[in-house]
Amino acid sequence: MKPILAELLTIGDEILYGQIVDTNSQWMGVELSNAGIRVIRKTSVGDQADEILNAFAEAEKRADIVLITGGLGPTNDDLTKPLLAKYFNCELKIHEEALAEVTEFFKSRGRELTEINRQQAALPICCEKITNAVGTAPGMWFERNGKVFMSMPGVPHEMKKMMTELVIPKLLKKFQVPVIYHKVIQTIGQGESFLAEKISDWEASLPNHIKLAYLPSLGGVKLRLTCFGENLLALEKEADALIENLKEYIGPFIFGYGYDPIEVVLGNTLREKKLTIAVAESCTGGYLSHLITSVPGSSDYFLGSMIPYAYEIKMRQLGVKPETLEQYGAVSEPTIIEMANLVRAKFNTDIGVATSGIAGPGGATDDKPVGTVWIAYSDKHHTVTKKLQLSKDRMINIKLASTSAMNLIRMSLPV
Repeated sequence: MKPILAELLTIGDEILYGQIVDTNSQWMGVELSNAGIRVIRKTSVGDQADEILNAFAEAEKRADIVLITGGLGPTNDDLTKPLLAKYFNCELKIHEEALAEVTEFFKSRGRELTEINRQQAALPICCEKITNAVGTAPGMWFERNGKVFMSMPGVPHEMKKMMTELVIPKLLKKFQVPVIYHKVIQTIGQGESFLAEKISDWEASLPNHIKLAYLPSLGGVKLRLTCFGENLLALEKEADALIENLKEYIGPFIFGYGYDPIEVVLGNTLREKKLTIAVAESCTGGYLSHLITSVPGSSDYFLGSMIPYAYEIKMRQLGVKPETLEQYGAVSEPTIIEMANLVRAKFNTDIGVATSGIAGPGGATDDKPVGTVWIAYSDKHHTVTKKLQLSKDRMINIKLASTSAMNLIRMSLPV
């Protein structure tokens, strides 16, 4: 089945100036994908007539559907409506039904309908009016040569209601769309290039109707399978079979599926296993505890934490032996082992976790450069440590060390 392609076009200087964030395109991309319509490009254009007209023409060449948001207000800088009239070579004229709707909108709010607001009802005569149930600017549906242009307000709640209730159903009547199914595999602990090399044979064997995308982030990579076909159940089964085979290549690095981050997946595991945890953080300064407690219901398994940042606090409050710190330093395997075991005992938890390192930019030595971090996991069966050599950036080091600590917990939990 032929894929149906869409292009999203947002209009307004405020987007290019960074004065507002374009959340519309992200939301529309999700909804269109769920409907089986493939978004191939997102474009933002300022309030320049020639640029907008060029964007219309370029989008029409590429896509079956062009969805436009913004520029439908009643002021002189709102150019979308007159430029659509020009592009489709038709005049603007007051639409009686639209006028009745905008009149009722103002009347229901006890406000007078001014002439400038009355012009909201002026539409290109070659378009089909799409009712805006929660605002004053109607949507406009154009068809030409089997293609659709749909213009909607830029106000998110107005656009979303119009898209959900009217536009997507209308598109699905107009076009015969294939099924698009996404499956996201969450990996942690390895970079994009490492994964690509490990799974190169697996990736090369993917059928033509299934595409793989790498979505890297700090500490992990999402692998997204996008499957195109006519039967959702068949695509789901095919994706599941491919993932089972993928586990043979990178199984230890896969921590979940979908979009839940590691702290959510780890929290669910701790809850299922009825395990409790406490944390002693030095270089991460509470960031690891913040991630763990950002999950609703984390009190089921997270009992507390300490931030023994200074030597004195490591000794007096946590209980690290002075001779350990004197001989090995705070950033060392012996110190991190004591920290993990001590915090577990102090909070009487099943698991103790600790971090200590040189986040930077200062504090480095020849044998311990910036980015040197030790992390440790402790339970009644064993203690596991790992040395990390991270970046020169302080905040990146804090975040990566926290993510690595959660991965160490995941990998070290009793079966």
